[in-house]
Amino acid sequence: MKIDKFLDGLTVGYDIPALPGMREEEIVTPCLAIDLDMLESNLKRMGDYTRTKGIKLRPHGKMHKSADIARLQHEIGNATGLCCQKVSEAEAFVRAGIDDILISNEVRHPVMIDRLARLSAGGARISVCVDELEAVAALDAAAGAHATTITCLVEYDCGGKRCGVISLTGLLDIAKAIGDAPNLSFGGIQAYHGTMQHIIEYEDRRAAALKSIQHANAAVEMLLVNGIRCPTVTGGGTGSYEFEASSRLYTELQCGSYAFMDVDYGRIEEEDGRRTQRFGNALFLLTTVMSTSRPGRAVCDAGLKVQSIDSGLPEIHGRENIAYVSASDEHGILTDPHGQLRVGDRLRLVPGHCDPTCNLHDWYVGTRHGRVETIWPVTARGKAF
Repeated sequence: MKIDKFLDGLTVGYDIPALPGMREEEIVTPCLAIDLDMLESNLKRMGDYTRTKGIKLRPHGKMHKSADIARLQHEIGNATGLCCQKVSEAEAFVRAGIDDILISNEVRHPVMIDRLARLSAGGARISVCVDELEAVAALDAAAGAHATTITCLVEYDCGGKRCGVISLTGLLDIAKAIGDAPNLSFGGIQAYHGTMQHIIEYEDRRAAALKSIQHANAAVEMLLVNGIRCPTVTGGGTGSYEFEASSRLYTELQCGSYAFMDVDYGRIEEEDGRRTQRFGNALFLLTTVMSTSRPGRAVCDAGLKVQSIDSGLPEIHGRENIAYVSASDEHGILTDPHGQLRVGDRLRLVPGHCDPTCNLHDWYVGTRHGRVETIWPVTARGKAF
């Protein structure tokens, strides 16, 4: 099996967790493994959906932070461009050849505004969100200094209560300021409601989404009444995308977790009350049992340093009567009432929250049919500036 040149000289167990061609049981744990068949299925499913609906898909790079996965989303998943949350994250993707990026967040530090403008001046297609007039002036000055034009979208708070202008008049003022700025162009609005993505009950989630869409529609109408065309309305996520896609208002979806899925997204319900099955688990935290010294319990090597448990503990995939019940820095505690587990046993954990878990790792191990097929670097790991 062909091994990429960038892996030359890297040592399994020190630099990397595996090499292409190895059996899955030879992978050094703890590490992140991707079921490539499931990943491809998830990407194609969302791609087919957005193609049928006639809506653009700009996936969130903050979830996987991988240029290889971003390219795959474009190749087989109908993706157009990418979302990032931070300038340094965008820089990592641009350096890897992904050059159409929406920074779906506010950028206010002068150093990072300058770096954003440099990305645009270097030929990347960069757009960014703003929610205050002062940001417009700063972005315009930086774009002018680098002889480039930056596309700005006004972020409108449609219910998430994070960033975003909260009044329609404020939104209008910012849109006008962007239009008047010589080095900026008005790209539309971002209306993304993050917390509603994780509402478990379908009807409650639908009601929250429809309310959010109403807010976004009011924003677009305000702009149109004042003679400002809104070419892009971007937002939506893995938990709500069907509602935005059916709204005839949104032009672009920002789904991210659909590619991997996690325990938290797996809890949300469909209209029939069953847990969602639209996308399968493609991301696993591989772990090895390291101790069974205490009856009824076992300890594995996946603790807090390799996963985020802010949205709950991981679930053990494909095994019954054992559970992951607590974590410390380097240990995961498992209940094993029937004494099934032995030292050296391998387990697949479904992470509670995929995004911050991915940011804790340097590599993804892509597997297919029990063999390592590829190793992908987590390109933008730690890029939080």
